[in-house]
Amino acid sequence: MIHPSDGPDVDTCSAKSCTAPAAHALLWNNPKIHTPERRKTWLACPEHVTSLGDFLRARGFLKDVVVHP
Repeated sequence: MIHPSDGPDVDTCSAKSCTAPAAHALLWNNPKIHTPERRKTWLACPEHVTSLGDFLRARGFLKDVVVHP
């Protein structure tokens, strides 16, 4: 018997309550607590890449946005 959990793992968007597959990785750090080279990652679907990026950018945290494989 095949169970839904037996399928491939899919990375999902980091936006609250979103379960869409991730298409982008937003790389960020908080300079008050992270070293300059440290990068944390939020994943985003096409619908949320702008809003998540705007949130991080407004705080000076966003370093880069790349395609998520």
